[in-house]
Amino acid sequence: MNAEPVRPLMAERFRCFLPVVVDVETGGFDCGRHALLEIAAAPIEMDEGGWLTPGEIITTHVEPFAGSEIDPKSLEITGIDIGHPFRDAKPERAALDHIFHGVRLAMRKAGCQRAILVGHNAHFDLGFINAAVNRVQHKRNPFHPFSVFDTVTLGGLAYGQTVLSRAVLAAGLSWDATAAHGAVYDTERTAQLFCAVMNRWREFSGPMLAAPGE
Repeated sequence: MNAEPVRPLMAERFRCFLPVVVDVETGGFDCGRHALLEIAAAPIEMDEGGWLTPGEIITTHVEPFAGSEIDPKSLEITGIDIGHPFRDAKPERAALDHIFHGVRLAMRKAGCQRAILVGHNAHFDLGFINAAVNRVQHKRNPFHPFSVFDTVTLGGLAYGQTVLSRAVLAAGLSWDATAAHGAVYDTERTAQLFCAVMNRWREFSGPMLAAPGE
C-alpha cells in the first residue's frame, strides 16, 4: 500500500494556518474613515528542522478610496507623499488582489488551508484589511477574519518589551529608527521578531506540532 503523503511541517505547526506578517500604513486610526496607503506582507517559512524564517515580502502602495480622509499628522510620521510621481499606487481592489495572490501561493507551498495575520498591534492592521475587503466586496480573502498572532504579547512574554523597536533590540536584532513607519521595514522587523520568539520557544520546549487529527 502506498503511504499517505507527509504534510509540510508548517501545516502541522499551527493547525493548517500559515502565519503571515502584515503591516499597513494609513491616513489615520479609523479603518472606516481613513485611507489605507501601503500594505506589506511576509509569509513565514519553516525549514526541514522546524525553524521559522521570514519569507519574501509582498508589498504595494494603495490609492486612497473615494471619500476617505487623511490626517496630515499621519503623513508626517510615515513620510508618505501621496502625490509622488513614482508612488505607483494601486486601487484597493488591485492592491488586495496583489497581496492575496502572494499569500495564497505561500499557503499552497506550506500545505496550509488559511492564513493568520501576524502584526504588532495586529488588530489595527487586520481592521484596515477587513475594511478594504468589505469596501470592494472581495470574495477571496485568505486571512482569518478575527484571529491574529500579536507580537506585542509575544515580545512582552519573551523579552519584557511591548514597543516594537525595543522588542526587536531585546531579541538581538537591529533597528533603524529612520526607516521605521514604512510598511516594508516594519513588516521585515516584525517578521524577524516573530520568528525569534517562536524559535526561542522551540529551543526550550522542542517541536510543538498539532496532535494527530487536529
